[in-house]
Amino acid sequence: MAGAVASPPPSPSDSYRRVDAVALLRHDPAVSASVKRDLKPCNGDDYPVDVSYGDLTGGAVSDVVVNVLTCADAVGVGSYVYRDDNGAYKNVFRSEESPVYAEIVEGVLTVTKQVYRRGDPISRPSGEDVIPYRWRAGRFAQGKPVHNDYSKSVGGGATPRRTTDRPQAHED
Repeated sequence: MAGAVASPPPSPSDSYRRVDAVALLRHDPAVSASVKRDLKPCNGDDYPVDVSYGDLTGGAVSDVVVNVLTCADAVGVGSYVYRDDNGAYKNVFRSEESPVYAEIVEGVLTVTKQVYRRGDPISRPSGEDVIPYRWRAGRFAQGKPVHNDYSKSVGGGATPRRTTDRPQAHED
């Protein structure tokens, strides 16, 4: 058809509802007492949480991925996914095996866990395990993990790390 123009897909901002991630975590019985106890502002009112919105579960409203980090070195202490359930958010995934960080990568929940060998400082893990999760039959099913070893020789051993290279943590 000559002259036809395809409509652009909706942007993520068209289908998400911003949440108060700190309140969501504090009221969630699935979040451990230790994560709740350590959930305090780093500076002023700036909490160590990263929040992402996107489609993981096929709902009408974007899902919410919340990562809780340490203030000092931005190490992930907990990752959670919330799904809209008739106007209220329900926890459908959690990982509190630190260090952990969850992201939405092309519609897939991708959880990265740093791997440390004996003698590794917290700022220099030896590698990472990257684990994909897909929404199937009302829950997340784990896919095949990938393990990455980090080089110790690049830049004097200063290989960039995904979790520790994150910008200053803040609530979006």
